[in-house]
Formats: sequence, C-alpha cells, structure tokens
Amino acid sequence: MGVKTIAIGSDHAGYPLKEAVRAYLEEKGIGYIDVGCYSPKRFDYAISAQKACDKVVEGEADLAILCCGTGVGISMAANKVKGIRACCCSDYFSAKYTRMHNDANCLCMGDRVIGEGTALELVDVFINTEFEGGRHQTRVDQIMAIEKGEKLY
Repeated sequence: MGVKTIAIGSDHAGYPLKEAVRAYLEEKGIGYIDVGCYSPKRFDYAISAQKACDKVVEGEADLAILCCGTGVGISMAANKVKGIRACCCSDYFSAKYTRMHNDANCLCMGDRVIGEGTALELVDVFINTEFEGGRHQTRVDQIMAIEKGEKLY
C-alpha cells in the first residue's frame, strides 16, 4: 500500500492497547508518531484524537490509529477533525471494508472491548487494505460534502 507513517494515540484506558500497537509497528518496521498519552495516568481522549488526526490532515502521517476504553469516544472526537474518516472497529470485516469502501484514514479501537490479538489483526488489515475507489468514491465525496456543510438532498 505504501503506508509510511502512522499517527498513534490514546487516552489512559486505551494506553495498554496503544502500546501494543506501537510495539507491533516497530516489529513490522512501520514508522509512527506517538502523540500520547504516555502512561496509564488519566488523560482525555479528545486531545490525542485531535493531535493524531492533525498529523494525517497535515500530511505528516498516512493514517491514524487511536485507542480508548471502547473506541467510541475517541472516534467521535477524531471525526470532528476536517478531513478525517474515523471508524470504530472490533472485527476484521469492518476494519477491511471501511478501508475498501469508505477510505477510512483513522482506525479506533477499544481496549476494554477487544484483546490485543484481535487489535493487531485489525491494525494489519487496516493498513494493508487499499481503497477500491469507483462507485465508492462517490460516497466518500458525499461524506466530505456533508463535512463542508453541503446538503445532499
């Protein structure tokens, strides 16, 4: 695919999972930017979401991977960053098809929802799946139009 750098981040609840993702990326020789948090001490997920997603939007990272307790809160925050299409995934099919059909650029996962093995499988499929384009590009364009405040109807 050509993924060179991934921005990773978490809150305190997702910190153990982020650390597992970081170690996995190191093992695979994939570059990353760790935007925090850096310990299990209380930390708000919106800060990490914004920092990591800014790296993607600004072109410093190709994708973002974010972790919190459920993956839901951090995905909500990530989706507020213009240009981000974040998905909260806990299964292989969703992680694969959100890349193929939605051109998602941010994977969010919950440490309290999935185990490390599943999480690393999701990371692998997410970063190695290409966007299909074609009819799916129209839908991505519609998502981005909504982000700009345009009406689709």
